Parts: sequence; C-alpha cells; structure tokens
Amino acid sequence: MLRLSSLLLVGLLALAACTPQYDNGRGTGGQIYKIRSNDTSKIQFRMLDSVNSLRAASGAGPVQLNAQLNAAAATHSRDMSVQNRPWHFGSDGSSPLDRVARAGYMGRFLGETISETYESEIETLGAWMEQPGTRNVILDPSAVNMGFAWFQENNGKIWWTLVMGG
Repeated sequence: MLRLSSLLLVGLLALAACTPQYDNGRGTGGQIYKIRSNDTSKIQFRMLDSVNSLRAASGAGPVQLNAQLNAAAATHSRDMSVQNRPWHFGSDGSSPLDRVARAGYMGRFLGETISETYESEIETLGAWMEQPGTRNVILDPSAVNMGFAWFQENNGKIWWTLVMGG
C-alpha cells in the first residue's frame, strides 16, 4: 500500500508541474488558479490522464471522456455556483442520475465527485483520492467513461464535477 501511495504521489506531482500558471490577482497574497477559455481540452485531458494513471496503479482499466457525461458535469458545476453550495442535487431537485439521463448518457451511472475550491484540477483530484467515498468512485473497476467539467466564478472559485459511468 505504501508503494502504491508513493507512486500516486509521484505521478500527481509530475502532472502538477504541467498545470497552467497561477495568477496572483486577489490582492491577498494568495494564489488563484485562473482557467482560460482555451484551456478546456488541455485540462480535461490532463485530468483524464491523471485518473487513468491512478486507475492503472490500482489495477483498474482506463476510462475515456464521454461528451454526455462532460455535459452533465458542466451543467452541475454551473448550478452549484448558482446555489453557492457544493452538493449533489440540482436547484431543480435533480439527482446526478437525473442529470446524466437528461444529457443522453445511455450507460450506467456509477458516481459523481464534486468540489468547491480555488485549487487546480490536480490538487482537487489529490483531495478526492484522500477520501474513501470519492476515491471509490474514481477507481470503480466497472467504469469505462468519465465526464469532467467545472465552472469558475469571477473571484476565482472553481466548482469541479467528475462523473463516472459504466
């Protein structure tokens, strides 16, 4: 287990070196991770590569990005911002299962991970991997598809959503 944890940490640190630059625009001395509009595919594929590296280290097969799951994740990230709270239910009372179905995903919904943070996607993935519930969603051996999206507010806060499907 220590070897697996060490491999995961080294992999995440290596990937973190590839993340977009921080912009110190808050005036508080803190760093804000600013996502530019042309970074979308880079960030999604960086997350996909990171997730697949973690899955491989745990013995699970790779997943691929799915347009419908990406759409469900994007809808929920924006909705969490509107609600100003990180939770799995939409402002219309929808569940993750409802959102995935609305987006047209025909596979089986396996789980959703969410976050409200100022951190990068790699830092967020690291935090998710520290929690058994979100770790189990990401490493679910029956997963074959992944959706990943976010919404960033003007103040820099990011609402991340990752959805897994089988």
